Amino acid sequence: MKQDNRNLTMLMDLYEMTMANGIMQSDMRDTITYFDMFFRRVPDAGGYAIMAGIEQLIDYLNNLHFDDSDIEYLKSLNLFCDEFIDYLRDFKFCCDVWAVPEGTPIFPNEPIVTVRGPAIQAMLIETMVLLTINHQSLIATKANRIVRAAKGRPVMEFGARRAQGADAAYYGARAAIIGGCSGTSDIKTAKDFATKASGTMAHSWVQLFPDEYTAFKTYAETYPDSCMLLVDTYNVLKSGIPNAIKVFDEVLKPRGCRPLGIRIDSGDIAYLSKKARKMLDEAGYPDAKICVSNSLDEHLIRDMDIQGACIDSYGVGERLITASSEAVFGGVYKLVATEQDGVITPKIKISENIAKITVPGVKIPWRLYDKKTGKAIADVITLNYEKIDDSKPYEIFDPTYTWKRKTVTDFYARKLQVKIFEKGTQVYTSPTVTEIAALREKLVDNLWDEVKRFEKPHTYYVDLSQDLWDQRNELLNKANKK
Repeated sequence: MKQDNRNLTMLMDLYEMTMANGIMQSDMRDTITYFDMFFRRVPDAGGYAIMAGIEQLIDYLNNLHFDDSDIEYLKSLNLFCDEFIDYLRDFKFCCDVWAVPEGTPIFPNEPIVTVRGPAIQAMLIETMVLLTINHQSLIATKANRIVRAAKGRPVMEFGARRAQGADAAYYGARAAIIGGCSGTSDIKTAKDFATKASGTMAHSWVQLFPDEYTAFKTYAETYPDSCMLLVDTYNVLKSGIPNAIKVFDEVLKPRGCRPLGIRIDSGDIAYLSKKARKMLDEAGYPDAKICVSNSLDEHLIRDMDIQGACIDSYGVGERLITASSEAVFGGVYKLVATEQDGVITPKIKISENIAKITVPGVKIPWRLYDKKTGKAIADVITLNYEKIDDSKPYEIFDPTYTWKRKTVTDFYARKLQVKIFEKGTQVYTSPTVTEIAALREKLVDNLWDEVKRFEKPHTYYVDLSQDLWDQRNELLNKANKK
Protein backbone atom coordinates (compact mmCIF):
# COMPACT_ATOMS: atom_id res chain seq x y z
CA MET A 1 0.00 0.00 0.00
CA LYS A 2 1.55 3.27 -1.14
CA GLN A 3 0.99 6.47 0.82
CA ASP A 4 0.76 9.76 -1.06
CA ASN A 5 2.79 12.16 1.06
CA ARG A 6 2.52 15.12 -1.27
CA ASN A 7 1.31 18.35 0.28
CA LEU A 8 -1.88 19.00 -1.69
CA THR A 9 -3.29 21.49 0.80
CA MET A 10 -3.34 24.35 -1.73
CA LEU A 11 -5.24 22.28 -4.29
CA MET A 12 -8.50 24.06 -3.57
CA ASP A 13 -10.83 26.65 -5.05
CA LEU A 14 -10.16 30.24 -4.07
CA TYR A 15 -13.66 30.66 -2.68
CA GLU A 16 -12.86 28.15 0.04
CA MET A 17 -10.16 30.53 1.27
CA THR A 18 -12.21 33.70 0.94
CA MET A 19 -15.15 32.13 2.80
CA ALA A 20 -12.87 30.83 5.56
CA ASN A 21 -11.26 34.23 5.95
CA GLY A 22 -14.69 35.84 6.18
CA ILE A 23 -15.81 33.33 8.80
CA MET A 24 -12.69 34.10 10.84
CA GLN A 25 -13.83 37.71 11.07
CA SER A 26 -17.50 36.93 11.83
CA ASP A 27 -19.61 35.68 14.72
CA MET A 28 -19.61 32.22 13.07
CA ARG A 29 -15.93 31.50 13.69
CA ASP A 30 -16.60 29.00 16.49
CA THR A 31 -19.52 27.32 14.74
CA ILE A 32 -19.30 23.57 14.19
CA THR A 33 -20.60 22.48 10.80
CA TYR A 34 -21.68 19.23 9.17
CA PHE A 35 -21.12 18.67 5.45
CA ASP A 36 -22.29 15.73 3.35
CA MET A 37 -20.83 14.53 0.08
CA PHE A 38 -23.38 12.77 -2.13
CA PHE A 39 -24.15 12.35 -5.82
CA ARG A 40 -27.43 12.79 -7.66
CA ARG A 41 -27.27 10.34 -10.57
CA VAL A 42 -25.52 7.08 -11.43
CA PRO A 43 -23.22 7.43 -14.48
CA ASP A 44 -24.35 5.80 -17.75
CA ALA A 45 -27.92 5.49 -16.38
CA GLY A 46 -26.69 2.53 -14.34
CA GLY A 47 -28.36 0.97 -11.33
CA TYR A 48 -25.56 1.67 -8.84
CA ALA A 49 -22.08 3.13 -8.45
CA ILE A 50 -18.95 1.87 -6.67
CA MET A 51 -17.32 3.83 -3.85
CA ALA A 52 -13.59 4.46 -4.26
CA GLY A 53 -10.87 6.93 -3.26
CA ILE A 54 -11.02 6.84 0.54
CA GLU A 55 -7.38 5.79 0.97
CA GLN A 56 -6.21 8.83 -1.00
CA LEU A 57 -8.59 11.11 0.93
CA ILE A 58 -7.00 9.82 4.14
CA ASP A 59 -3.51 10.56 2.77
CA TYR A 60 -4.60 14.10 1.89
CA LEU A 61 -6.14 14.81 5.29
CA ASN A 62 -3.08 13.43 7.09
CA ASN A 63 -0.83 15.82 5.19
CA LEU A 64 -2.82 19.03 5.54
CA HIS A 65 -0.46 21.91 6.26
CA PHE A 66 0.55 25.23 4.74
CA ASP A 67 4.28 25.60 4.13
CA ASP A 68 6.18 28.89 4.01
CA SER A 69 5.77 29.33 0.27
CA ASP A 70 2.00 28.78 0.59
CA ILE A 71 1.77 31.43 3.30
CA GLU A 72 3.80 33.93 1.29
CA TYR A 73 1.67 33.39 -1.79
CA LEU A 74 -1.58 33.83 0.14
CA LYS A 75 -0.27 37.03 1.76
CA SER A 76 0.63 38.36 -1.69
CA LEU A 77 -3.02 38.15 -2.79
CA ASN A 78 -3.95 40.89 -0.30
CA LEU A 79 -7.28 39.16 0.38
CA PHE A 80 -6.79 37.80 3.87
CA CYS A 81 -6.50 39.30 7.34
CA ASP A 82 -3.38 38.76 9.45
CA GLU A 83 -5.28 36.63 11.94
CA PHE A 84 -6.34 34.23 9.19
CA ILE A 85 -2.82 34.01 7.81
CA ASP A 86 -1.51 33.18 11.29
CA TYR A 87 -4.24 30.54 11.64
CA LEU A 88 -3.12 28.90 8.40
CA ARG A 89 0.52 29.04 9.41
CA ASP A 90 -0.27 26.96 12.51
CA PHE A 91 -3.05 24.92 10.87
CA LYS A 92 -3.97 21.62 12.49
CA PHE A 93 -6.81 19.51 11.10
CA CYS A 94 -9.32 18.64 13.84
CA CYS A 95 -12.47 17.43 12.07
CA ASP A 96 -14.38 14.17 12.43
CA VAL A 97 -14.91 12.33 9.14
CA TRP A 98 -17.14 9.38 8.27
CA ALA A 99 -17.22 7.59 4.90
CA VAL A 100 -18.70 4.61 3.12
CA PRO A 101 -15.89 2.02 2.71
CA GLU A 102 -14.35 1.59 -0.71
CA GLY A 103 -15.87 -1.13 -2.86
CA THR A 104 -19.38 -0.58 -1.51
CA PRO A 105 -22.23 -0.10 -4.01
CA ILE A 106 -23.60 3.42 -3.49
CA PHE A 107 -26.74 5.17 -4.65
CA PRO A 108 -27.88 8.75 -5.34
CA ASN A 109 -28.66 11.22 -2.58
CA GLU A 110 -27.21 9.28 0.34
CA PRO A 111 -24.22 10.69 2.27
CA ILE A 112 -21.08 8.86 1.23
CA VAL A 113 -18.72 11.18 3.14
CA THR A 114 -19.68 13.28 6.17
CA VAL A 115 -17.41 15.91 7.74
CA ARG A 116 -17.97 17.48 11.16
CA GLY A 117 -15.76 20.29 12.37
CA PRO A 118 -15.12 24.02 12.54
CA ALA A 119 -16.69 25.81 9.57
CA ILE A 120 -13.32 27.14 8.44
CA GLN A 121 -11.78 23.66 8.21
CA ALA A 122 -14.78 21.84 6.77
CA MET A 123 -14.97 24.41 3.97
CA LEU A 124 -11.25 24.30 3.16
CA ILE A 125 -11.24 20.58 2.27
CA GLU A 126 -14.21 20.63 -0.15
CA THR A 127 -12.29 20.48 -3.42
CA MET A 128 -10.08 17.55 -2.49
CA VAL A 129 -12.92 15.55 -0.93
CA LEU A 130 -14.82 15.88 -4.20
CA LEU A 131 -11.84 15.46 -6.52
CA THR A 132 -10.61 12.28 -4.84
CA ILE A 133 -13.94 10.49 -4.45
CA ASN A 134 -15.49 11.68 -7.72
CA HIS A 135 -12.59 10.51 -9.87
CA GLN A 136 -12.01 7.06 -8.42
CA SER A 137 -15.72 6.29 -7.95
CA LEU A 138 -16.32 7.20 -11.59
CA ILE A 139 -13.58 4.86 -12.85
CA ALA A 140 -14.47 2.03 -10.44
CA THR A 141 -18.10 2.27 -11.57
CA LYS A 142 -17.17 2.19 -15.27
CA ALA A 143 -14.76 -0.69 -14.70
CA ASN A 144 -17.47 -2.68 -12.95
CA ARG A 145 -19.85 -2.19 -15.88
CA ILE A 146 -17.19 -3.44 -18.28
CA VAL A 147 -16.27 -6.39 -16.06
CA ARG A 148 -19.91 -7.44 -15.76
CA ALA A 149 -20.30 -7.25 -19.53
CA ALA A 150 -17.34 -9.63 -19.85
CA LYS A 151 -19.25 -12.33 -17.92
CA GLY A 152 -16.36 -13.70 -15.92
CA ARG A 153 -13.68 -13.32 -18.58
CA PRO A 154 -10.69 -11.34 -17.25
CA VAL A 155 -10.56 -7.63 -18.06
CA MET A 156 -7.18 -5.91 -17.94
CA GLU A 157 -6.89 -2.14 -17.55
CA PHE A 158 -4.76 -0.86 -20.45
CA GLY A 159 -5.41 2.90 -20.27
CA ALA A 160 -2.32 4.63 -18.85
CA ARG A 161 -1.23 6.30 -22.08
CA ARG A 162 -4.73 7.66 -22.76
CA ALA A 163 -5.43 8.95 -19.24
CA GLN A 164 -5.74 12.66 -18.56
CA GLY A 165 -2.51 13.01 -16.64
CA ALA A 166 -0.27 10.91 -14.43
CA ASP A 167 -2.56 10.86 -11.39
CA ALA A 168 -5.52 9.90 -13.56
CA ALA A 169 -3.54 6.95 -14.93
CA TYR A 170 -2.16 5.87 -11.56
CA TYR A 171 -5.24 6.22 -9.39
CA GLY A 172 -7.55 5.35 -12.27
CA ALA A 173 -5.83 1.98 -12.53
CA ARG A 174 -6.28 1.51 -8.78
CA ALA A 175 -9.98 2.28 -9.11
CA ALA A 176 -10.27 -0.12 -12.06
CA ILE A 177 -8.95 -2.95 -9.89
CA ILE A 178 -11.51 -2.05 -7.22
CA GLY A 179 -14.17 -2.16 -9.93
CA GLY A 180 -13.17 -5.69 -10.91
CA CYS A 181 -10.31 -5.57 -13.42
CA SER A 182 -7.93 -8.51 -13.06
CA GLY A 183 -4.78 -6.45 -13.64
CA THR A 184 -3.33 -3.25 -15.03
CA SER A 185 -0.69 -2.39 -17.60
CA ASP A 186 0.57 0.38 -15.30
CA ILE A 187 3.41 -1.22 -13.40
CA LYS A 188 3.68 1.63 -10.87
CA THR A 189 0.09 1.03 -9.78
CA ALA A 190 0.72 -2.73 -9.75
CA LYS A 191 3.85 -2.28 -7.63
CA ASP A 192 2.49 0.28 -5.17
CA PHE A 193 -0.87 -1.40 -4.60
CA ALA A 194 0.25 -5.04 -4.88
CA THR A 195 -1.92 -5.87 -7.88
CA LYS A 196 -1.21 -7.82 -11.05
CA ALA A 197 0.78 -6.21 -13.87
CA SER A 198 -0.53 -7.27 -17.30
CA GLY A 199 0.81 -6.77 -20.82
CA THR A 200 2.27 -8.38 -23.91
CA MET A 201 3.94 -6.53 -26.77
CA ALA A 202 3.29 -3.56 -29.04
CA HIS A 203 3.19 -3.44 -32.82
CA SER A 204 6.56 -1.72 -32.72
CA TRP A 205 8.13 -4.99 -31.50
CA VAL A 206 6.85 -6.81 -34.58
CA GLN A 207 7.83 -3.98 -36.93
CA LEU A 208 11.33 -3.77 -35.48
CA PHE A 209 12.38 -7.19 -36.80
CA PRO A 210 12.98 -8.13 -40.45
CA ASP A 211 9.70 -10.07 -40.55
CA GLU A 212 6.80 -11.13 -38.37
CA TYR A 213 8.00 -14.68 -37.90
CA THR A 214 11.38 -13.53 -36.55
CA ALA A 215 9.67 -11.11 -34.17
CA PHE A 216 7.44 -13.87 -32.82
CA LYS A 217 10.29 -16.37 -32.61
CA THR A 218 12.48 -13.96 -30.65
CA TYR A 219 9.68 -13.17 -28.22
CA ALA A 220 8.87 -16.86 -27.68
CA GLU A 221 12.54 -17.64 -27.02
CA THR A 222 12.67 -14.81 -24.47
CA TYR A 223 9.36 -15.59 -22.74
CA PRO A 224 8.63 -19.29 -23.36
CA ASP A 225 6.42 -19.61 -20.28
CA SER A 226 4.32 -16.51 -20.95
CA CYS A 227 4.14 -16.23 -24.71
CA MET A 228 1.23 -14.07 -25.91
CA LEU A 229 1.69 -12.86 -29.50
CA LEU A 230 0.14 -9.76 -31.10
CA VAL A 231 -1.09 -10.99 -34.47
CA ASP A 232 -2.65 -7.98 -36.22
CA THR A 233 0.40 -5.91 -37.24
CA TYR A 234 0.05 -7.01 -40.87
CA ASN A 235 -2.77 -9.49 -41.49
CA VAL A 236 -4.40 -11.52 -38.72
CA LEU A 237 -5.57 -14.54 -40.74
CA LYS A 238 -3.01 -14.64 -43.56
CA SER A 239 0.19 -14.08 -41.61
CA GLY A 240 -0.33 -13.29 -37.91
CA ILE A 241 -1.93 -16.52 -36.75
CA PRO A 242 -0.03 -18.80 -39.18
CA ASN A 243 3.28 -17.31 -37.97
CA ALA A 244 2.18 -17.62 -34.34
CA ILE A 245 1.30 -21.31 -34.83
CA LYS A 246 4.63 -21.90 -36.55
CA VAL A 247 6.49 -20.41 -33.60
CA PHE A 248 4.39 -22.40 -31.12
CA ASP A 249 5.36 -25.56 -33.03
CA GLU A 250 9.04 -24.77 -33.57
CA VAL A 251 9.99 -22.93 -30.37
CA LEU A 252 7.58 -23.73 -27.57
CA LYS A 253 6.59 -27.33 -28.24
CA PRO A 254 10.18 -28.67 -28.30
CA ARG A 255 10.73 -27.03 -24.90
CA GLY A 256 7.60 -28.60 -23.44
CA CYS A 257 5.93 -25.18 -23.15
CA ARG A 258 2.40 -24.17 -24.07
CA PRO A 259 1.57 -20.74 -25.46
CA LEU A 260 -0.56 -18.31 -23.50
CA GLY A 261 -2.20 -17.32 -26.74
CA ILE A 262 -2.67 -14.41 -29.11
CA ARG A 263 -3.93 -10.84 -28.97
CA ILE A 264 -6.00 -9.08 -31.64
CA ASP A 265 -6.01 -5.29 -31.54
CA SER A 266 -7.86 -4.23 -34.70
CA GLY A 267 -10.34 -5.24 -37.37
CA ASP A 268 -13.68 -6.97 -36.97
CA ILE A 269 -12.73 -8.56 -33.67
CA ALA A 270 -15.78 -10.81 -33.31
CA TYR A 271 -15.26 -12.30 -36.80
CA LEU A 272 -11.48 -12.59 -36.42
CA SER A 273 -11.75 -14.25 -33.00
CA LYS A 274 -13.98 -17.01 -34.37
CA LYS A 275 -11.62 -17.67 -37.28
CA ALA A 276 -8.61 -17.55 -34.96
CA ARG A 277 -10.19 -20.03 -32.56
CA LYS A 278 -10.78 -22.49 -35.38
CA MET A 279 -7.20 -22.15 -36.64
CA LEU A 280 -5.66 -22.56 -33.19
CA ASP A 281 -7.84 -25.58 -32.37
CA GLU A 282 -7.00 -27.30 -35.63
CA ALA A 283 -3.30 -26.68 -35.02
CA GLY A 284 -3.51 -28.44 -31.65
CA TYR A 285 -3.72 -25.38 -29.39
CA PRO A 286 -7.24 -25.39 -27.93
CA ASP A 287 -5.74 -24.07 -24.68
CA ALA A 288 -4.27 -20.98 -26.36
CA LYS A 289 -6.24 -17.96 -25.19
CA ILE A 290 -7.55 -15.17 -27.39
CA CYS A 291 -7.18 -11.72 -25.89
CA VAL A 292 -8.65 -8.67 -27.65
CA SER A 293 -8.26 -4.93 -27.27
CA ASN A 294 -8.94 -1.74 -29.31
CA SER A 295 -11.25 0.94 -27.86
CA LEU A 296 -13.52 -1.52 -26.10
CA ASP A 297 -16.29 -0.75 -23.63
CA GLU A 298 -19.19 -2.62 -22.05
CA HIS A 299 -21.42 -2.13 -25.09
CA LEU A 300 -18.92 -3.53 -27.60
CA ILE A 301 -18.10 -6.42 -25.29
CA ARG A 302 -21.78 -7.32 -24.91
CA ASP A 303 -22.35 -7.08 -28.68
CA MET A 304 -19.39 -9.33 -29.44
CA ASP A 305 -20.64 -11.86 -26.92
CA ILE A 306 -24.06 -11.88 -28.60
CA GLN A 307 -22.31 -12.47 -31.95
CA GLY A 308 -20.61 -15.58 -30.56
CA ALA A 309 -17.09 -14.14 -30.44
CA CYS A 310 -14.45 -16.56 -29.17
CA ILE A 311 -12.72 -14.31 -26.65
CA ASP A 312 -11.01 -15.33 -23.42
CA SER A 313 -9.93 -11.93 -22.04
CA TYR A 314 -10.09 -8.22 -22.76
CA GLY A 315 -7.64 -5.34 -22.59
CA VAL A 316 -9.65 -2.14 -22.10
CA GLY A 317 -8.00 1.25 -22.25
CA GLU A 318 -9.24 4.71 -23.16
CA ARG A 319 -12.97 4.18 -22.62
CA LEU A 320 -12.32 2.81 -19.15
CA ILE A 321 -9.59 5.12 -17.83
CA THR A 322 -11.45 8.24 -19.02
CA ALA A 323 -14.98 6.86 -18.49
CA SER A 324 -15.53 8.45 -21.89
CA SER A 325 -19.27 7.83 -22.09
CA GLU A 326 -19.88 9.79 -18.88
CA ALA A 327 -16.84 11.77 -17.85
CA VAL A 328 -18.20 13.32 -14.61
CA PHE A 329 -19.33 11.53 -11.46
CA GLY A 330 -21.14 14.59 -10.16
CA GLY A 331 -20.62 14.31 -6.43
CA VAL A 332 -21.37 17.48 -4.43
CA TYR A 333 -20.44 18.72 -0.94
CA LYS A 334 -23.21 20.52 0.93
CA LEU A 335 -23.71 22.05 4.37
CA VAL A 336 -26.43 20.08 6.17
CA ALA A 337 -26.25 21.32 9.78
CA THR A 338 -24.55 23.64 12.23
CA GLU A 339 -23.84 23.11 15.92
CA GLN A 340 -23.40 25.69 18.67
CA ASP A 341 -23.21 24.87 22.37
CA GLY A 342 -24.27 21.31 21.58
CA VAL A 343 -27.44 22.37 19.77
CA ILE A 344 -27.69 21.10 16.19
CA THR A 345 -29.58 23.18 13.63
CA PRO A 346 -30.42 21.46 10.32
CA LYS A 347 -29.70 23.42 7.14
CA ILE A 348 -31.35 22.98 3.75
CA LYS A 349 -30.55 24.22 0.25
CA ILE A 350 -33.68 24.91 -1.79
CA SER A 351 -33.77 25.17 -5.57
CA GLU A 352 -36.25 25.56 -8.39
CA ASN A 353 -34.63 22.35 -9.60
CA ILE A 354 -36.21 19.76 -7.29
CA ALA A 355 -33.26 17.38 -7.68
CA LYS A 356 -31.01 20.01 -6.06
CA ILE A 357 -33.01 20.35 -2.84
CA THR A 358 -30.82 18.84 -0.14
CA VAL A 359 -31.68 16.53 2.74
CA PRO A 360 -30.94 18.52 5.91
CA GLY A 361 -29.58 17.37 9.25
CA VAL A 362 -26.98 15.06 10.72
CA LYS A 363 -27.74 11.67 9.22
CA ILE A 364 -26.82 8.00 9.15
CA PRO A 365 -27.27 5.89 5.99
CA TRP A 366 -28.30 2.26 6.57
CA ARG A 367 -28.64 -0.75 4.27
CA LEU A 368 -31.38 -3.29 4.92
CA TYR A 369 -30.79 -6.92 3.90
CA ASP A 370 -33.24 -9.80 3.55
CA LYS A 371 -32.19 -12.51 6.03
CA LYS A 372 -33.27 -15.37 3.76
CA THR A 373 -31.66 -14.26 0.50
CA GLY A 374 -28.92 -11.94 1.73
CA LYS A 375 -30.04 -9.44 -0.92
CA ALA A 376 -30.16 -5.71 -0.25
CA ILE A 377 -33.76 -4.52 0.12
CA ALA A 378 -33.27 -0.76 0.37
CA ASP A 379 -31.16 1.98 1.94
CA VAL A 380 -32.68 4.17 4.62
CA ILE A 381 -31.28 7.51 5.77
CA THR A 382 -32.11 8.34 9.38
CA LEU A 383 -31.31 11.20 11.71
CA ASN A 384 -28.19 10.55 13.76
CA TYR A 385 -30.08 9.75 16.96
CA GLU A 386 -32.30 7.11 15.34
CA LYS A 387 -31.71 3.36 15.47
CA ILE A 388 -33.21 0.82 13.12
CA ASP A 389 -34.37 -2.08 15.26
CA ASP A 390 -34.15 -5.06 12.93
CA SER A 391 -35.84 -7.32 15.48
CA LYS A 392 -39.15 -5.64 14.63
CA PRO A 393 -41.03 -4.88 11.39
CA TYR A 394 -39.89 -1.57 9.85
CA GLU A 395 -41.87 0.61 7.47
CA ILE A 396 -40.13 2.23 4.52
CA PHE A 397 -41.69 4.64 2.07
CA ASP A 398 -40.87 6.57 -1.10
CA PRO A 399 -39.76 10.08 -0.01
CA THR A 400 -41.47 11.65 -3.05
CA TYR A 401 -44.53 9.44 -3.48
CA THR A 402 -45.13 8.97 0.22
CA TRP A 403 -48.19 6.76 -0.19
CA LYS A 404 -45.91 4.05 -1.57
CA ARG A 405 -45.08 2.20 1.65
CA LYS A 406 -43.78 -1.23 2.54
CA THR A 407 -43.28 -3.00 5.85
CA VAL A 408 -40.01 -4.93 5.94
CA THR A 409 -39.70 -8.02 8.11
CA ASP A 410 -37.08 -10.73 8.66
CA PHE A 411 -34.24 -8.36 7.78
CA TYR A 412 -31.04 -7.04 9.25
CA ALA A 413 -29.72 -3.47 9.11
CA ARG A 414 -26.12 -2.27 8.70
CA LYS A 415 -24.74 1.26 8.93
CA LEU A 416 -23.00 2.21 5.69
CA GLN A 417 -20.46 4.70 7.00
CA VAL A 418 -17.40 4.09 9.15
CA LYS A 419 -15.46 6.72 11.06
CA ILE A 420 -12.11 7.50 9.45
CA PHE A 421 -11.00 10.57 11.44
CA GLU A 422 -11.75 11.62 15.02
CA LYS A 423 -10.75 15.18 15.94
CA GLY A 424 -8.27 15.16 13.08
CA THR A 425 -6.63 11.83 13.96
CA GLN A 426 -6.94 8.85 11.63
CA VAL A 427 -8.88 6.03 13.29
CA TYR A 428 -9.40 3.76 10.27
CA THR A 429 -6.96 1.62 8.33
CA SER A 430 -7.66 1.16 4.64
CA PRO A 431 -7.80 -2.43 3.38
CA THR A 432 -5.55 -3.45 0.51
CA VAL A 433 -6.85 -2.95 -3.02
CA THR A 434 -7.24 -6.72 -3.34
CA GLU A 435 -9.34 -6.82 -0.16
CA ILE A 436 -11.45 -3.91 -1.40
CA ALA A 437 -12.05 -5.70 -4.72
CA ALA A 438 -13.15 -8.83 -2.84
CA LEU A 439 -15.55 -6.75 -0.74
CA ARG A 440 -16.96 -5.14 -3.88
CA GLU A 441 -17.58 -8.54 -5.44
CA LYS A 442 -19.45 -9.72 -2.36
CA LEU A 443 -21.55 -6.58 -1.98
CA VAL A 444 -22.45 -6.31 -5.67
CA ASP A 445 -23.53 -9.94 -5.52
CA ASN A 446 -25.93 -8.89 -2.74
CA LEU A 447 -27.80 -6.65 -5.20
CA TRP A 448 -30.76 -8.04 -7.11
CA ASP A 449 -30.08 -8.75 -10.79
CA GLU A 450 -32.75 -6.22 -11.72
CA VAL A 451 -30.60 -3.46 -10.18
CA LYS A 452 -27.62 -4.67 -12.24
CA ARG A 453 -29.36 -4.51 -15.62
CA PHE A 454 -27.52 -2.46 -18.24
CA GLU A 455 -30.72 -1.15 -19.80
CA LYS A 456 -33.29 0.59 -17.59
CA PRO A 457 -32.21 -1.01 -14.31
CA HIS A 458 -34.65 -1.22 -11.43
CA THR A 459 -34.41 1.89 -9.25
CA TYR A 460 -32.94 0.88 -5.92
CA TYR A 461 -34.80 2.48 -3.02
CA VAL A 462 -33.05 5.15 -0.95
CA ASP A 463 -35.67 6.18 1.58
CA LEU A 464 -35.81 8.67 4.43
CA SER A 465 -36.94 7.79 7.94
CA GLN A 466 -40.22 9.36 8.99
CA ASP A 467 -38.43 11.74 11.39
CA LEU A 468 -36.00 12.86 8.70
CA TRP A 469 -38.76 13.29 6.14
CA ASP A 470 -40.76 15.36 8.64
CA GLN A 471 -37.77 17.57 9.38
CA ARG A 472 -37.11 18.18 5.70
CA ASN A 473 -40.78 18.91 5.02
CA GLU A 474 -40.92 21.34 7.93
CA LEU A 475 -37.95 23.31 6.62
CA LEU A 476 -39.44 23.40 3.13
CA ASN A 477 -42.74 24.70 4.48
CA LYS A 478 -40.97 27.38 6.54
CA ALA A 479 -39.03 28.53 3.48
CA ASN A 480 -42.27 28.69 1.46
CA LYS A 481 -43.83 31.05 3.96
CA LYS A 482 -41.01 33.57 3.81
